[in-house]
Amino acid sequence: MAQQFFDELKSLQTNFMNMGITVSEQIYQSTKSFIDHDKKLAHAVITTDHDINENEIDLEKQALYLMALQQPVATNFREVISILKASSDLERIGDHAVGIARETIYIKGNQRIPEVEEQIAEMTNSVRKMLEEALDAYFHEDATVAENVAKADLGIDQQFMTIRKSITDTESQSVDLAPASASYLMVARFLERIGDHIVNITEWIVYSKTGNIVELSNDKRR
Repeated sequence: MAQQFFDELKSLQTNFMNMGITVSEQIYQSTKSFIDHDKKLAHAVITTDHDINENEIDLEKQALYLMALQQPVATNFREVISILKASSDLERIGDHAVGIARETIYIKGNQRIPEVEEQIAEMTNSVRKMLEEALDAYFHEDATVAENVAKADLGIDQQFMTIRKSITDTESQSVDLAPASASYLMVARFLERIGDHIVNITEWIVYSKTGNIVELSNDKRR
């Protein structure tokens, strides 16, 4: 029975990592679709969201099975709970990526702001790096690295504020920029929220490895 538990736990861990990698790619593809004005790619991102939702359901089933039938000891129990909770955050990140893709489809007008698009691309890179480092911290069971990853969210927040200021400054120059500006602001907000969910994931990593419930969000509203 013990070997069966560890085999299934390993499967759960692998599936969680794979879900994280898929979500990271979804962030990239959704933002790429927006910046490149690629509605076909945006539709593909939206379609992929179904797979991410299914991944979360499968992880939830696996986690509940391990807790209910295998009766893990405290350390393993924390890890299962952490994956259960963190997979929910991954699913929400996927939802935000879909929101970005939908902005690609719904955006009206041809007026675009290249400077803001560059800033959004940079913010996307920062968010993806943060998620990948969080997954790496999970893989290496490193609570200290997870805590350091959470600090990167301050940089994400700063990038959001920079984009918001750029939008305000350029929008005042022409009313024709208003439709694009609204979409830019929405996309930046989605990315900022993704950062918040990554912080949640790092908190679950710390809990899994130390048993401590910590607050790494710097008292920011989620």
